[in-house]
Amino acid sequence: MSLHIGIVGLPNVGKSTLFQAITKKQVDRSNYPFCTIDPNVGVVAVPDERVDKLADLMKSAKRIFTTIEFVDIAGLVEGASQGEGLGNKFLANIREVDAIVYVLRAFKNDNIVNVRSKIDVLADKEILDTEMILKDIETVEKVINGLERDAKSGDKKILKELETLRKVYELLKDGKIISEFEWDEEQNKIIRGYQLLSSKPRIYLINGNESDVSDEVKNVFNKNNWKFLVMNILDQSEASELSSEEREEFGLPKELSLNDLILASYDLLDLITFLTTGSDETRAWTIKRGDKAPKAGGAIHSDFEEFFIRAEVVNWEKLLECGSFVGAREKGLIRTEGKEYVVNDGDVIEIKSGK
Repeated sequence: MSLHIGIVGLPNVGKSTLFQAITKKQVDRSNYPFCTIDPNVGVVAVPDERVDKLADLMKSAKRIFTTIEFVDIAGLVEGASQGEGLGNKFLANIREVDAIVYVLRAFKNDNIVNVRSKIDVLADKEILDTEMILKDIETVEKVINGLERDAKSGDKKILKELETLRKVYELLKDGKIISEFEWDEEQNKIIRGYQLLSSKPRIYLINGNESDVSDEVKNVFNKNNWKFLVMNILDQSEASELSSEEREEFGLPKELSLNDLILASYDLLDLITFLTTGSDETRAWTIKRGDKAPKAGGAIHSDFEEFFIRAEVVNWEKLLECGSFVGAREKGLIRTEGKEYVVNDGDVIEIKSGK
């Protein structure tokens, strides 16, 4: 499963510094707006202690972590939906990602150009939201006009699509973000088909120290259930150049806050990880929460889904406690599950198939 997270924000808020820190990939971070034009892309391993522990247990030759692709997208400015700045290029790049990390500036630094008149986290968020909403309104209006003509045929599928998009349109006109509303499976499928910018799940990264962010701002985010992290990206970037041992030596936290962002982004897409392990490799695999055993088989190989027979399943911690598959089997901890089994995060699975 290929996962793409877009890093977006106004110019000079720390997006490219964040991207570099996460991916350890050198990008242009010059101090001027629109420094990033073509999106930088980097693949990041999702930290997972389970892979390491199971690999140690099984003496695996390889350790393979699940990954996320982070995309550093050019800075957006007010009026982007009308073509200001890099306008449509920026918005088109967002359409291609699965979820969005908003980077919002809270830090004060006169040496870093601020395209806004003052530091205002909530106002900057509103600009980003508004530009995406305006672009979505433009998209949905065109689609509705076409569907209204086609709906005269009485086709139930078209009528359902029209009904859904009219609801979407009303919310957008009210300045609402589509991802913050509940939709049924059919509606979700319709909305996903149009890759609406405001339908992308998002997390907010407030760039600065905790002291830079007022309780009032934090309360607004909490009240609205907006997932957010506060992080000094520059400090994290500098710390990422050091090993965990070196960070400890200098009195810095051994684990980077960057890992919290990676894990939060993974969770944002409602994904879980199951594992396979043996002497050849220990590997983490990504599926959607609620997926059943055959779908897990399909993540490994399409034949395993098509010709699925059963799955042998054990919780990763139970396997560690028993010290081996033999020990887990002797204690009755390895279960045989069929096609209706819903996979849990942390399941260690061996798929049995007819091919």
